[in-house]
Amino acid sequence: MGEAREDASSDAREGAALRRDVDAECGAGTILMGALALLALLLVASAALLLQAASAASKAATAADLAALAAADAARGLSTGDPCAAAAAVAEQHDATVAHCEIGATGAGTAVIRVSVEVPGVLPDAVGAARAGPPP
Repeated sequence: MGEAREDASSDAREGAALRRDVDAECGAGTILMGALALLALLLVASAALLLQAASAASKAATAADLAALAAADAARGLSTGDPCAAAAAVAEQHDATVAHCEIGATGAGTAVIRVSVEVPGVLPDAVGAARAGPPP
């Protein structure tokens, strides 16, 4: 009977040790999953910022190209009006503002235009530049 008591107390000690080991790990999986969820959220936010920047850059490049073409047409006499005013009007239609307008610097009838597009949020404004006119 003494041997049965020793086996029972030995089993109780092993059970208590196992419970302590299991209790020591409680919550570790929760913290790991929380960290992984936070990492996924940061990756999605970074991707959204990257897409916003790419979209604004494309919009600025398009506005600069079209504004430069309009300015070059006015500089060569194909349309009426001031070339820089024509560039500003076209840029405004594309939600951009002309930051720099230079007519005839790279040859007669040429226009060099730089525009900026406001980007909402934490990103700086997107800038686009273009040259239009006859080949240099």
